[in-house]
Amino acid sequence: MNIVDKVPEMVNIENVLISVSDKSGIEGFIRELIDINPEVNIFSTGGTYRALEASLADWKGGAFRDNLKSVSDYTGQPEMQGGLVKTLDFRIYLGLLSEPYNDHHAADLRRTDSMYIDMVVVNLYPFAKQVATPGNTLERARSHIDIGGPTMLRASAKNYIRVASVCDPDDYPRLIRELREADGSLSLETRFALAKKTFAHTAAYDAGIIEYLNGCEPDELAAAYQVKPGAWK
Repeated sequence: MNIVDKVPEMVNIENVLISVSDKSGIEGFIRELIDINPEVNIFSTGGTYRALEASLADWKGGAFRDNLKSVSDYTGQPEMQGGLVKTLDFRIYLGLLSEPYNDHHAADLRRTDSMYIDMVVVNLYPFAKQVATPGNTLERARSHIDIGGPTMLRASAKNYIRVASVCDPDDYPRLIRELREADGSLSLETRFALAKKTFAHTAAYDAGIIEYLNGCEPDELAAAYQVKPGAWK
């Protein structure tokens, strides 16, 4: 177990990982990040990538389209069919969990040609909204359980000593204000506050799943699926 005794007060935001279901405010947030640091790298997936690609193509003559990177291009792995696996990759989590001032972690990053990831911007598949929808089924609910999103959020929140974990679009304006005032950096105090908010968010998300599943009866399995006898191999 690594026990950290040195942490940076400020962290420059140079590499950002973004995957959001709620895209409100995200295009403006990304443009602000680029305006603050024209060299910032934005890694993204799926629908978020397409939305940001379109936004940057229309902004300042498309001069910053190259700031946007596909996670699949970075990891070298295509998304799993149906988008079930997009960000669960060693290079991603090496970039999220590497600790500051750790020479061994820095060597791992060099060995794999990976990057430190300084900020994660994620909000989750709308599970609560889905289960409240008329006509919801157990299978539709299951399909709205987010895996990669909570994992990215938890990893970045655990490593608040170096990474900013952003789960709420309402935080975008104050983060931009701090970044502008601090020449593109975020403070340890801010990173710690974001981590606390993130763990509360993922805990509430999991609690909603547990509450829903506990309310389901065994006969809902038969209603949702053609249950085939015998073992699947």
